[in-house]
Amino acid sequence: MTKTSNLMAMGALLACVSGAFAQNSPYPPPQNVVQLSASGQVEVAQDLLSMTLRTTKEGADAAAVQTQLKTALDAALAEARRQAAPGQMDVRTGSFGIYPRYGKDSRITGWRGTAELVLEGKDFPRITSTAARITTLVPGNVDFGLSREQQARVEGQARTQAIEQFKTRAGELAQSFGFTGYTLREVSVDSSSQSPGPRPRMMAMKAESAADMAEAPVPVEAGKSTVVVNVSGSVQLR
Repeated sequence: MTKTSNLMAMGALLACVSGAFAQNSPYPPPQNVVQLSASGQVEVAQDLLSMTLRTTKEGADAAAVQTQLKTALDAALAEARRQAAPGQMDVRTGSFGIYPRYGKDSRITGWRGTAELVLEGKDFPRITSTAARITTLVPGNVDFGLSREQQARVEGQARTQAIEQFKTRAGELAQSFGFTGYTLREVSVDSSSQSPGPRPRMMAMKAESAADMAEAPVPVEAGKSTVVVNVSGSVQLR
């Protein structure tokens, strides 16, 4: 068989295969198909507090710096564990590391290390009062967010909004183009959380003495988060 005959036979085979795939395709050819999207959003108060306490130690001997960090962290853990409650205030350690300090001649002149403890949960007073009782570490960072329960509840509300809006828009488009209705072809759903405004921070301490500061709960103020659910896809007008 010549080269030309081979090419013709291969072309005929491809045409047959393409026809078979077209006949077995689960969707009809794209006609009267509209792409659209919709979104729903719900704003809710942040109910999860994550407070990071830390300390920094420096010295000429790495082992001594490590011992100081461990001592400070052990004392903080002992106090935090007494107040811990699942979901209300969970306790975990954060970063722990020691790093060399270098002089002008690139030689090690000393060591610097940090240790962190994280208090996280939904009981803000418990967390802030515990942080105040810990004397070996100091508050270094505060984050607010949504608990899993709050996130799931609000996401469900936003998803319902988005789906209803998607269905309404699809029906309106069908009528605008002179059709009586539509069928759903494909759809995707995704969600995200947004915290508008500046990053939440600890409020300024107003204690009048060092003793007052040691006893007073660390003041914090949560903000709000907006959960957004986006629904996008295509519909077949009919």
